[in-house]
Amino acid sequence: MFNERRVYLREQLEDSNKIVVLPGVFDALSAKIAEHVGFEAMFQTGYGSAAALLGMPDFGLLNSGETFDNALRIIRAVRAPVIVDVDTGYGNPLNVWRLVKDLEWLGAGGIFLEDQVWPKRCGHMIGKEVISKKEYLPKLKAALEARHSKEFIIVARTDARAPIGLDEAIERGNAYRKAGADVIFVEAPRSVEELKKVADEIDAPLVANMIEDGVTPTLPATELLNLGYRVAVFPLSALYCATFAMRQVLTELRNTGATRDARNMMVTFKDFNQFMDLDRFIDLEKRYA
Repeated sequence: MFNERRVYLREQLEDSNKIVVLPGVFDALSAKIAEHVGFEAMFQTGYGSAAALLGMPDFGLLNSGETFDNALRIIRAVRAPVIVDVDTGYGNPLNVWRLVKDLEWLGAGGIFLEDQVWPKRCGHMIGKEVISKKEYLPKLKAALEARHSKEFIIVARTDARAPIGLDEAIERGNAYRKAGADVIFVEAPRSVEELKKVADEIDAPLVANMIEDGVTPTLPATELLNLGYRVAVFPLSALYCATFAMRQVLTELRNTGATRDARNMMVTFKDFNQFMDLDRFIDLEKRYA
């Protein structure tokens, strides 16, 4: 089953007429919702995982074990392939090697591996630094050699745009592609013109990261496809929406002692139990009683 998930993802990436839209998920529930509405692949966001697991920002506070454990819960909850954000790999090339082995065994569809200095931070925050190409390429090599199947997608991400400049980011993207990365991700271009320049000068499947109110213009997937991108990641849309809705209902509850006005933002008790497939577990309970 895991290999079928990965084959699907590889086939989508190789179709130049399509763009893969990956919603960001941060726990098993958000993953189930993404699959329920029709997404056939998704992205486990490090930013969202840090928020959901730790209540902390994407600031190098999440560790390898927490990322793996969250991936375990998410992958077990859905059939769709899950690409996991592994930040910088949480150490040296050996740490990257082990993490790729573990995630592929778990059933992940691939990883995003970035070239920031650890502890890293969200790609749209200020103050980023990047390691040298000579330091990153052994990590990328370890990831490529650790995977058992080439259906496991390795996305090489560079954050060089902010600290060094777009030309260096493009140079790194080409170097990472030459080294064997399946997909290249230049983080945080600052305009449509920069997005186009990246697509024009890097000969590889490309990721565009669409963070609402981030530094990169948020474009529809169809426009990104026309620019030359093959993957559009919307990593924080569900997280921000869930945060807004929960804040609204809890504010009403705190202020009024009721939730009447927020009911239009809620599913019902019956619908949620149905979504959780409660009847199946009731049947299992009867079977083993």
